[in-house]
Amino acid sequence: MNKEWESVIGLEVHVQLSTESKIFSNAPTKFGQEQNSQASLVDLGLPGVLPVLNEKTIEMAIKFGCAIDAEISSKAIFARKNYFYPDLPKGYQISQLDDPIVGKGKINVEIDNEEREIGITRAHLEEDAGKSLHDKYESLSAIDLNRAGTPLLEIVSEPDLRSAKEAVAYLKKIHSIITFLDISDGDMSQGSMRCDANVSIRKLGDKKLGNRTELKNINSFRFVEKAINHEINRQIELIENGTSIEQETRLYDANKNETRSMRSKEHANDYRYFPDPDLIPIKITNEKIQEIKESLPELPEQKIIRFMEDYKISNYESKNLNSSKELSHFFEIVADKVSSAELAAKWILGDLTAILNKNNSNIKDSKISSTDMIDLLKKIEEGSLSGPGAKKIIELSWTSKESIDDLVKKEGLDEIKGEDEIIKIIDEIIKNNSKQHEQYIQGKEKLFGFFVGQVMKETKGSADPKKVNELLSKKLKQ
Repeated sequence: MNKEWESVIGLEVHVQLSTESKIFSNAPTKFGQEQNSQASLVDLGLPGVLPVLNEKTIEMAIKFGCAIDAEISSKAIFARKNYFYPDLPKGYQISQLDDPIVGKGKINVEIDNEEREIGITRAHLEEDAGKSLHDKYESLSAIDLNRAGTPLLEIVSEPDLRSAKEAVAYLKKIHSIITFLDISDGDMSQGSMRCDANVSIRKLGDKKLGNRTELKNINSFRFVEKAINHEINRQIELIENGTSIEQETRLYDANKNETRSMRSKEHANDYRYFPDPDLIPIKITNEKIQEIKESLPELPEQKIIRFMEDYKISNYESKNLNSSKELSHFFEIVADKVSSAELAAKWILGDLTAILNKNNSNIKDSKISSTDMIDLLKKIEEGSLSGPGAKKIIELSWTSKESIDDLVKKEGLDEIKGEDEIIKIIDEIIKNNSKQHEQYIQGKEKLFGFFVGQVMKETKGSADPKKVNELLSKKLKQ
């Protein structure tokens, strides 16, 4: 970004709560069901039907508030937010304005080894709208009301973020909190967590906020970063060319990596908020808040400290292992069954993570189970499998249904070569590569790696690399 300018960013994060039924009806919330198969009479907004609050949503909202040490309201009021969209059957959305469940709080994020405090303005409950489908019928749009009434927790930040990188770090922290709390699966591909980004720019050092644009419904960390960066650059270019920034809502097109105008930005009074007459105010007692606070599970920051203390791993390793609930759980299962937790951390964050990334997967969908990992690490610890051999097994395990034991035997990796056998192999390799040996003696030391590679190739990776290096170092100098 141009160093003369500063970006000011606030995020509105919509988290789908993991309830079995919707916030104001008993309709299910399962993802991927047949269109309009999960919409009740309440969700359809038919005359005469009345909403009934799902109590679980209140408890989940309070859980989140307690986890970020936020203010919890003693009274929460639901309001009608009036606007007309085809996928909003009632012509209004039940949400909250003046009396949200969760008030001011804060979330700490780490950026380039520095901790930043991001203020939380509020977190309130609301119902989701339906979905408009524009590609189902030629020249027609269809409406799917399966999502209508799905419970959402909207988390609104202060405009404390200063870059797309910070915004992503903040989002990841929220994702971590909600999944560790088990109030949402946080699956962005299914819409369980979505983000609206409010972006403006101002001259560096200026205190006055510029006109902001709102980027709607971004559903991946990567797209959030790309969308914000694009919008920042767009605004700078416009202002430097003498054009003012219009306060509007824009849509990010990931295919074209651009934002385009959707509509002018609404203000709160445009929605004509008023208390919903069908829903009574919710009273939340101190006893209830204390009860929920005491029932909170171990949160990521607490786990990071415990992992360092209990498993004697580094801060870096502990933070990365606690980047997701599933990965944290996977590590604990493995670390508790092997002799060295440090070895477990190294292999999980190293070769296992590498193959997950290569296959665009995550630990939840890993084809290498915790049991597989335990078997593999035990073989390394007892000396029956070398590091290169283990690396090969991890790669093979991704596509094979065979057990770790069977794969090791099949590849001949269980026959770790003894010292005498390694010496024989080294002698033969030196004999067959006399030219390279001569060059090495004359000072071309880079050839050492060549000889190591030849030995490992000949032993199919079953030799101990440390032992190979030691023996080669002696033999090549003879």
